[in-house]
Amino acid sequence: MLKSTLMAYIPNQKILEKYADVLVNFALNSGKGIKKGDTVLVQVGESARPLYVELLKAIWRKGGNVISNYSLDTYSENDNTSKFFYENATKEQLEFFPAKYQKGLVEEMDHSIYIISETNKHALKGVDSKKMMMRGKAFKPGQEWRREKENAGKFTWTLALFGTEAMAKEAKLTEKEYWNQIIKACFLDEVDPIKKWKEVYKQMAEVEKKMNKLPIDKLHVEGPDVDLWISLGKNRKWVGGSGRNVPSFELFTSPDWRGTNGTIKFNQPLYRYGNLIEGIELEFKDGKVIKSKAKKNEKVLKDMIATENANKVGEFSLTDKRFSRITKFMAETLFDENMGGPQGNTHIALGSSYHDCYLGSPSGVTKEEWEELGFNDSSVHTDIISTTERTVTAYLHGGKEKVIYKNGEFRV
Repeated sequence: MLKSTLMAYIPNQKILEKYADVLVNFALNSGKGIKKGDTVLVQVGESARPLYVELLKAIWRKGGNVISNYSLDTYSENDNTSKFFYENATKEQLEFFPAKYQKGLVEEMDHSIYIISETNKHALKGVDSKKMMMRGKAFKPGQEWRREKENAGKFTWTLALFGTEAMAKEAKLTEKEYWNQIIKACFLDEVDPIKKWKEVYKQMAEVEKKMNKLPIDKLHVEGPDVDLWISLGKNRKWVGGSGRNVPSFELFTSPDWRGTNGTIKFNQPLYRYGNLIEGIELEFKDGKVIKSKAKKNEKVLKDMIATENANKVGEFSLTDKRFSRITKFMAETLFDENMGGPQGNTHIALGSSYHDCYLGSPSGVTKEEWEELGFNDSSVHTDIISTTERTVTAYLHGGKEKVIYKNGEFRV
């Protein structure tokens, strides 16, 4: 029974080998791949076992070392251990953080690979979302240790997707259709996927370079369902094509949260904390969310926003439809935030900022200096996506205006 559920559909061996090659020898180390002697944390659920095997092989072939985190998946209420934990855990258990283990893990690893492969997209439906926020806050020190190591240039990570029956069903696709999107998006149908990735990232780098030459003061995002102002802030840059996500076709920045004002709606659903949140609407004033609505699971949204600093923007992102080969809704943020389509896509993230959007070396910046610059800090980082019409106008230092994004394409 379990075997048939795990193996309902998997791509052929060659595709799996190419996928592992891209993740190990391209995505990690910012496009360069791992080096001999590097240690990689591999976090995979049992449904992604075929890719897990190929990842181990690829790391060992390169001379790397593996720390494995191979976890159970959820197929029924009886084995839904995550839900059982939240429904039965005491406050002490919710706040438990294995500090020595987590600290040692961060010190030991040079890279990490996390494979998303969900077998129940609604595993935490009905769970008190405040408990999930409490749990996330408890593990924030681990996030900070990883970020410090990443800021020092000593750690890289990547996320990728392994399609499951449950994920395909949620996206209203067959498993083969779902996997075809993964294969196309990650260039696994190419003879040499890594060569193709480097070509695409070179093209994206040209757009990124042009964006970073613009002396942008603030952005005005306009459309039928958005009227939003975003201030970039001092010492900011646009970033993309780092290998942190596979696939990734977005260019993004972490703006000064204090300069966000206006309203925005999102036509794409958000899968977060084991729940589906739909019809999200946000209103900002002086950088903070002052109103939030959702047509479905509004309480989860509001509890998330109530988490410390999750009512502020940590990221603003644009995807150019000319780069992305994703054409279908995938019911997974990693892909949906990179969707192409007629209008490309826009997304913002509530919560934590990305320090690699700082213009300069982030390694010597203190916590107080990050705060002074308007980089947000939170245990939450939640991407919310829209694929509706967007026109983004940059207001430059000196008073000039320039449309930088329209009809799903950068105009620089």
